[in-house]
Amino acid sequence: MYHESYWYKWHGRLVLKIAIDIDAPDPPFVQLIAQVKKAVKSGRLRPGEPLPSIRQLANDLALNLKTVAKAYRLLERDAVIQTRGYRGSFVHPNAPANSSVDVSEQAHEKLRETIDDLRAAGVTDSEIRNAFNRSMNGSRSG
Repeated sequence: MYHESYWYKWHGRLVLKIAIDIDAPDPPFVQLIAQVKKAVKSGRLRPGEPLPSIRQLANDLALNLKTVAKAYRLLERDAVIQTRGYRGSFVHPNAPANSSVDVSEQAHEKLRETIDDLRAAGVTDSEIRNAFNRSMNGSRSG
């Protein structure tokens, strides 16, 4: 099942069509991020252009505000968008270059390499999981 939003600029140019598939394996915030990045890479969304507010997009897509806010936070972290206080969110000046960077995939690759190294050293998957959980929770001893 899809939730769709069509967003038109004031001069009538269609800049963004978002379709969220609630049955897809990727969560809605991941789908939203991917579609914004795709629109930037294709030139449909240009640096400096305004984005719909979190509330507007959540309403248009029938999504939770927190879902859209999370997507915007991650897009801002990756310098694809920038928030200017009460003025709203806009496409970042460096968005075209930054839209090709996938921080999540970089983290996955780095973790995969570390896991491969640990397995080669004889560390069991259970020990790796325990160490990972301790690290994520900030604990140094096990």
